[in-house]
Amino acid sequence: MNVHDKFAGLEVGYDVPALPGMDEKDIQTPCLILDLDALERNIRKMGAYAKAHNMRHRAHGKMHKSVDVMKLQESLGAATGVCCQKVSEAEVFVRAGIKDVLVSNQVRDPAKIDRLARLPKLGSRIIVCVDDVENVADLSAAAQRHSTILECLVEIDCGAGRCGVKTTPEVMAIAMAVDAALGLKFTGIQAYQGAMQHLDDYEDRKAKVDSAIAQVKDAATALDAAGLKPALVSGGGTGSYYFEANSGVYNELQCGSYAFMDADYGRIRDKDGKRIDQGEWENALFILTSVMSHAKPHLAVVDAGLKAQSVDSGLPVVFGREDVKYVKCSDEHGNVEDLNGVLRINDKLRLVPGHCDPTCNVHDWYVGVRNGKVETLWPVSARGKVY
Repeated sequence: MNVHDKFAGLEVGYDVPALPGMDEKDIQTPCLILDLDALERNIRKMGAYAKAHNMRHRAHGKMHKSVDVMKLQESLGAATGVCCQKVSEAEVFVRAGIKDVLVSNQVRDPAKIDRLARLPKLGSRIIVCVDDVENVADLSAAAQRHSTILECLVEIDCGAGRCGVKTTPEVMAIAMAVDAALGLKFTGIQAYQGAMQHLDDYEDRKAKVDSAIAQVKDAATALDAAGLKPALVSGGGTGSYYFEANSGVYNELQCGSYAFMDADYGRIRDKDGKRIDQGEWENALFILTSVMSHAKPHLAVVDAGLKAQSVDSGLPVVFGREDVKYVKCSDEHGNVEDLNGVLRINDKLRLVPGHCDPTCNVHDWYVGVRNGKVETLWPVSARGKVY
């Protein structure tokens, strides 16, 4: 199928924001665009890091919700699998041929457990997190019902204060229950320290992760002594992957935002005090927006408001410019401070979203650009798959 056949019948401005071959200046806004060169460099860099440190990298699909981006992470970055947060999200990637899928969350609803237990029939390895012994019997019953195997990671609460158990005896009890259950396989430990990923200071992040690593090592040592050596000890994110990779206990990373970067992650500092979006990773994801009003001399109004982004982690940042600043948004409008009156009607700006994950989930398409041209159009495959 050539590119024209693939998008036949789709109308720019109604069905899609652009089509391959268009000039970037003609893309309809607001929409998500990907700088393909920057994206590919980020993916290759993380892949090379994981390989150099003898780590698996399981890319986090909840960030981009895109089969196409995930396949790029496999082909360019040697990603060994995908993390998902919900069963329906996992199902999107499984149906698209991704062969190693971790639901890095608990699944407790009977209907969801049943769907989860069916997924291995489509040819994929399925792993799920457990933090309650009572969950084990339900997972086992569903796996036996469908004659499949579900692998399980015991989740440790290593600082996020959310899901997971906190003590080694609790980890042991769940692991032993999984190991004894028909249709289940104990595979290891889930230990993602999400609360510290966005701490600006490198030493503050390190202190949090050092505590988590000690906790995970204690559990892993006890499991090994009981004959239940974890095959996977999984965790690590864009703000901490270097700590887990050098821990001597983790063997799988779960980084997601590194591929796109957002304004919130961009603010955190590396060990030399430098922002990580100024050398470690590049901004590859942008909300493309257009000036729609300049009735007030000091203020340009653009078409990217709340319905085009998430601002839970702060407002977006205008990329590559110091002369204008995104200062406020409402449903359909974004206010851009323009004290020198440099912007004109229909001028386009690239915005770095405050938080990439929920921003991606409100769009249908990624527009991939290179050298000022639209090269590709990718659907946000798992958009809305929140159950």
